[in-house]
Amino acid sequence: MRQALLTIAALLIAAAILLAGNGLQNTLLAVRGNLEGFSLTAIGLLLSSFFVGFIAGCKLTPVFVKNVGHIRTFTALASVASAAALGHALFVDPIWWMALRVITGLCIAGLNMIIESWINERAPSEKRGRILAVYRMVDFSALLVGQALLTLADPLGFALFAVVSILISLALVPVALSTAVAPQPIKGAQLNIRKLWTISPVAAAGTLSCGAANGAFWALGPVFIQQVGYEIGAVATFMSAVILGGAMGQWPLGVISDLVDRRRVIAGIAFGAVIASAVIVVYGTVSLWTLLPAAVAFGAMSMPIFAISAALAHDRAEPGEYVETSGGLLLLYGVGAMIGPLVGAIVMDWAGAQALFVFAGSVYVIYGGFSLMEIRRRPPVPFEDKAAYVGVPRTTPTVFELAPQEEEDTAYDASTLPDGVPRG
Repeated sequence: MRQALLTIAALLIAAAILLAGNGLQNTLLAVRGNLEGFSLTAIGLLLSSFFVGFIAGCKLTPVFVKNVGHIRTFTALASVASAAALGHALFVDPIWWMALRVITGLCIAGLNMIIESWINERAPSEKRGRILAVYRMVDFSALLVGQALLTLADPLGFALFAVVSILISLALVPVALSTAVAPQPIKGAQLNIRKLWTISPVAAAGTLSCGAANGAFWALGPVFIQQVGYEIGAVATFMSAVILGGAMGQWPLGVISDLVDRRRVIAGIAFGAVIASAVIVVYGTVSLWTLLPAAVAFGAMSMPIFAISAALAHDRAEPGEYVETSGGLLLLYGVGAMIGPLVGAIVMDWAGAQALFVFAGSVYVIYGGFSLMEIRRRPPVPFEDKAAYVGVPRTTPTVFELAPQEEEDTAYDASTLPDGVPRG
């Protein structure tokens, strides 16, 4: 295992630097936009715009790589993303920032796709699960570091935008200097909502709901902290608490979902997210020490929904469709993340800062109720047909090629079952 990690160490370092820079940038723009007097709708649109670019990047990056190769594509995207980060400081204007966020979303999607395709190529088949777990730890750790960096300087200054630009530029170094052979061409991700809904309505609705509610949180959570009266330093603490909760909840809830009907787990944690949201609304302004446990609970309940939904969809998908199905769900998450921040901003503008978590709780209570209806309407997947849960980061569709299920699907012999036999 140690040797396997050493072969991809440079790529993991590049991913960590990139994720930390992007995490800092997301929070910084929300905080700075609020301090500059941007409307809540404009701040919500900043993250919506990012996911417009993200979906475009998932579609266009394979074309770029096919035409000019991995290293040149990575270099170009990193350079553009680094310049875009500095561009926010040059002109403080919501329309200009939205345009830059589209560009940034496209670049970040492409950069992550290239890193993840390279990791996938270098990862030994028998160690995929453990390497993916390490990558998941890198993902969460980098997000926490990104939030901590917010406290280094005044958000109204130039320094933090420079830090973002430096981090994105530094992510280029390990990849550019790598002597590893470039991976195979990247596969494009397809979004087929009708097919995803047919495979598993609960999984499709889960990723869409998670994108809407959590997307609103990522875009407007920093603004919520500012508007309810906490200092700027509390923004990093609050966002880190949610991320930490998400990290803590992933594996225990995933293991439980392997043992029982995943839809019951999803419904349970959806209602858990509703309770956590209600606590934040009612008691979040009492003190930071009251707010933080509820923030941890919100992260622990809401963040695992995507990965468990992906596992549920894989339980019901045809063998050999793991990457296609899970990648499509990620793009559906992106659709939700385009809509959620805008709706969340409108609700906050109308009813106040706490309305952000009223919105998130409303999304999850509707989704939890829908999941219970589906449990009654459709039988669960037989235990012997369930695939093992794997906590895959919500980065790009390419990361799903690293999951152990992909190896299992590749090895599957379709002749072992007659045509038309469902998996559950």
